[in-house]
Amino acid sequence: MKDKLEALRAAALEAIAATAELPVLEEARVRFLGRKGQVTEILRGLASVAAEERKALGQAANDVKQAIQSAIEERKAALQSAAEEQAAGGAALDLSLPGRRPRAGHVHPLNSVTDELLDIFMGLGFKVATGPDVESEFYNFDSLNTPKDHPARDSHDTFFVEPGTVLRTHTSPVQMRVMEQTDPPVAVVVPGRAYRVDNDASHSPMFHQLEGLLVDEGVTFADLKGTLRHFVHAFFGEDTRVRFRPHFFPFTEPSAEMDVSCTVCGGKGCRVCKHSGWLEVMGCGMVHPNVLACANYDTEKYTGFAFGMGIDRLTMLKHAIPSINLLFENDLRFLEQF
Repeated sequence: MKDKLEALRAAALEAIAATAELPVLEEARVRFLGRKGQVTEILRGLASVAAEERKALGQAANDVKQAIQSAIEERKAALQSAAEEQAAGGAALDLSLPGRRPRAGHVHPLNSVTDELLDIFMGLGFKVATGPDVESEFYNFDSLNTPKDHPARDSHDTFFVEPGTVLRTHTSPVQMRVMEQTDPPVAVVVPGRAYRVDNDASHSPMFHQLEGLLVDEGVTFADLKGTLRHFVHAFFGEDTRVRFRPHFFPFTEPSAEMDVSCTVCGGKGCRVCKHSGWLEVMGCGMVHPNVLACANYDTEKYTGFAFGMGIDRLTMLKHAIPSINLLFENDLRFLEQF
């Protein structure tokens, strides 16, 4: 039996070494190691061998099997390498052809608009601040003078992580966190994600906001209007008109909404502005004394203003994007336009 195994090893190794093609090598593998191969048949026949010889013959058969398997793997690697070299050598190389440039990446329009907004306000002396997306009700509502029974604190408008903890509904909580750690004067803008239970062509459950806060001695509503007019002219153009309408926010008093002349029709009236000639772009107002008091600021000495705008909405207005969903679908046909 041992002589038979050695003869089989020699024949197999010789056949494998002489193989010049991968399909022929596969045929050799099946002939020697397949389910009905010669080595397999020998291993099955060990059951009829005397017990005292079975162990030695089994070890010898396994050694032959391993030697054949190793030879097949080595020959396969050599044949594959030779095929790759032949394919590479056969390809014509024309050094006069122009190189292929990699496709350039594109800055997402939301990131581009955010950078532009930050540049405008940093040019006015504002610093950039950030804060957590998962926020306590104290910072998200209580510290901003939002009463316990305010509709915004219901689950139909706010995502609750657990009792007392929410996904922030605006980036305003960062303003309180900054004021707690900073003595006036304070001038910050806060870009970031916010979350509300809302979803349609102009609203998304996750959206982006930019909040602004300035607190110092002698700050007036005129300072707020001047700052925001400068922003509008820098962002939309010098010809863009601005108007302020009275409004209500718990954390500002007085409060206003700011409109700009329609960026599509120039104020003449169109479908985008619902034929009014105006587009609402942000809320703003003077910081409520209760908010300043919560930060332990002297409300007799300091005043301030705050404003908040949707970065998604500004992006849609600047580029005439019809649906907010396009900003989040990651469709290259859309993104490559910017």
